[in-house]
Amino acid sequence: RPLVHPPTIKYNSKVRIGRGFTFEELKSAGINVKLAPTIGIAVDHRRKNHSVNSLQLNVQRLKEYKAKLILFPRKTKKPKKGDSSPEDCSNAKQLTGPLIPIKKPEFKIDSRKITAEMKKENVYAKLRKARSDARLVGIRKKRAAEKDE
Repeated sequence: RPLVHPPTIKYNSKVRIGRGFTFEELKSAGINVKLAPTIGIAVDHRRKNHSVNSLQLNVQRLKEYKAKLILFPRKTKKPKKGDSSPEDCSNAKQLTGPLIPIKKPEFKIDSRKITAEMKKENVYAKLRKARSDARLVGIRKKRAAEKDE
């Protein structure tokens, strides 16, 4: 299943498993739309790709799945073009758990020692001053223009 960003501001920073891959993602990965459900790939015809990053991420996910996939031939005597070799089929093991888990990005926060200057500084007052300056920009500009006239 694809990785998608949920709707709404509250949740769209997170990533979750979606319903199915788009036609564009399947095409980029070189998988036929009709073949996909038969080899365990979910397809969602309603989904659209809004960003190139998520498209590439899901295409990479599909390619990774395709590399791990072992397709058993329907007839062992007559294997078709896309089927796996007999050695791969004999060495195959059933996977349990998530096939390709979601990799969460690691955020590294640079820590530093608090200095005496930092302790002396009043950050709250600085923020209040910046907020009031931003709010009063128009009035001050108007007063400066009136003063010049």
